[in-house]
Amino acid sequence: MSGTLFARRSKLLVDLVRLGKPSERFGDVPQRVRNEATIVLGQRKLLQRFGPGLMHAAIFWGFLVLFPTIVIAMISAVDRESTLPWLGHQGWFALLVDVFAVLVLIGVAAAVVIRKLQRPARFEGSHLGEADLILALIAGIVTTLLLWHATRIALGLNEWPADWSPVSNALSGIFGDDSVTEVLERVFVWAHVLIILTFLAYLPHSKHLHIFTAAVNVYFGHTRPGGRIEPLRFDVPEEEMRFGAGTVPDLTWKQTMDTFSCTECGRCQDVCPAWNTDKELSPKLLIMALRDQVFEEGPKLLRRPDGEFEPQPLVPGAVSDNVVWDCVTCGACVRECPVSIEHVDHIIDLRRHLVMVDSRFPGEAEQMLRDVERASNPWGKPQTERGDWAERLGLRVLEPGDPAPEVLYWVGCAASFDERARIAAESTAKLLKAAGVDFAILGPRESCTGDPARRMGNEYLFQAYAEQNVGTLAEAGVTKIVASCPHCFNTLANEYPDFGGHYEVVHHTELLAELVREGRLQPNGDERTITYHDSCYLARHNDVRGAPRELVAAVGDPIEMERSGKRTFCCGAGGAHMWMEERGGKINEERARQAAETGADTLAVACPFCTVMLDDGVRQRGDELRVVDVSTLLAESLDGD
Repeated sequence: MSGTLFARRSKLLVDLVRLGKPSERFGDVPQRVRNEATIVLGQRKLLQRFGPGLMHAAIFWGFLVLFPTIVIAMISAVDRESTLPWLGHQGWFALLVDVFAVLVLIGVAAAVVIRKLQRPARFEGSHLGEADLILALIAGIVTTLLLWHATRIALGLNEWPADWSPVSNALSGIFGDDSVTEVLERVFVWAHVLIILTFLAYLPHSKHLHIFTAAVNVYFGHTRPGGRIEPLRFDVPEEEMRFGAGTVPDLTWKQTMDTFSCTECGRCQDVCPAWNTDKELSPKLLIMALRDQVFEEGPKLLRRPDGEFEPQPLVPGAVSDNVVWDCVTCGACVRECPVSIEHVDHIIDLRRHLVMVDSRFPGEAEQMLRDVERASNPWGKPQTERGDWAERLGLRVLEPGDPAPEVLYWVGCAASFDERARIAAESTAKLLKAAGVDFAILGPRESCTGDPARRMGNEYLFQAYAEQNVGTLAEAGVTKIVASCPHCFNTLANEYPDFGGHYEVVHHTELLAELVREGRLQPNGDERTITYHDSCYLARHNDVRGAPRELVAAVGDPIEMERSGKRTFCCGAGGAHMWMEERGGKINEERARQAAETGADTLAVACPFCTVMLDDGVRQRGDELRVVDVSTLLAESLDGD
């Protein structure tokens, strides 16, 4: 009966996954194997939060060790005198069973304390009642195992030396060598087996089926750079085109598996800047809502031929418009997730369908997209003005037919058209000149990379600019690019290769730090205290963390914020939010508060978007904190020599 229920449910789950659209997840096998070893077996992501992580690891590792005892128990339930050949007789294995059984019980107790006494906010919206039942079943499995072993020792039926089972051996003292213990031995082994069978039958039907799907989901998690969005294909037959996710059948098979794999732990929710500033978006609740719609509509889609069932829109059927547009694509949720759920990909695909199919998006975003399409930049300024700032610095503007420079400086739209962001570009250019770097800019030939359009969901517009810019860079013979904007950096380095653009791309802090190490720039530090804000697209998506800190340490006394490095807190500009009105609390003000709490004099940044957002946040809060790019700090240090 249990096996039948398990098999039927498992087949349904497989069929639902197969209902999804294709997704290329079969390459890069070595990395996938490493992910299984570190994330699944090593519990690496869970152990980032040591206490809860250790609790989960104890239960997980315990069940890995205890798994053979399931077979042993089933054999013994039928024949008391039989066990697994060899392993069932080993004292060392009996010791492992006792040790890890206790660890599992400690883990269960810790989980109860966390959920019932501590009650962290990240569990809001999770199915805690089902979680309690799972914990009870786990405790029942382990307890009956120990008691069964204890009765066998009391009866002299143990196939292993009793001394190797210190816990079971100690428990055996409460039982005698009599008929009552013989009956109890049968009761405990059958209770053990029946609880296991109940556990197996229940799990695939519960919200905790991740116990079966998580390892598979981790294996098929993306191995691409963190900031890369999977492109849509527009060069395929119309019937094969996909325009994001509008209904359940539009989800890829990996996205469907994502919904099955959610542990409802709330780690993603806990780090989400939108959720932490009282917005509707919770990455956890988003995945849970999509899962509910998959389970509601998936079986109907499988049972009925095409056209007989019309699936409901995912937006607003599963989630509201606000949930979709609240996301800043910072990737904190993805990094935190212990089972490799790709929340940002889900949101981008929902946006793609809303924008390209339904033409539905926030009004201010519409203006931004129109400006990008019309003027090649989100500010709507004429392209002829893009290089005006560089004229007074005497920078070389690369014209058609000119020899390629050693380095092309990709200025970006923000530094070209926003006065506060431009200061960093000017500082960077002065520093490169002072170090004798052969560089040039494209000036009016540089266009928006398309990043805001892609994050907004307009994949058509993004790909148009990607192809245009790749063509311009190819004609110019560019091989190495330095970018001040992490969004441009990410797009050029990680997304343009999909369109034939392969370059060596470095962030300006990386190049400047190299120049300092080589002695081509020699800063003079002082005693000012500086806290550095990691840009999401620089630190988390692209792992550029050391170079900016080298520069900060060279010019002042660094102080780290609690949320830093790969666990940084967003400034609020990502996901095209630079051009959108923010609902609820202000993300930039929350980050400004975190910076001010360090007591630092200066808030250093390495992103033009962060410069604008955090400067606004500091001003709105009334903090006495100077917001400045690290390149400007470095330039000032040299000027003060």
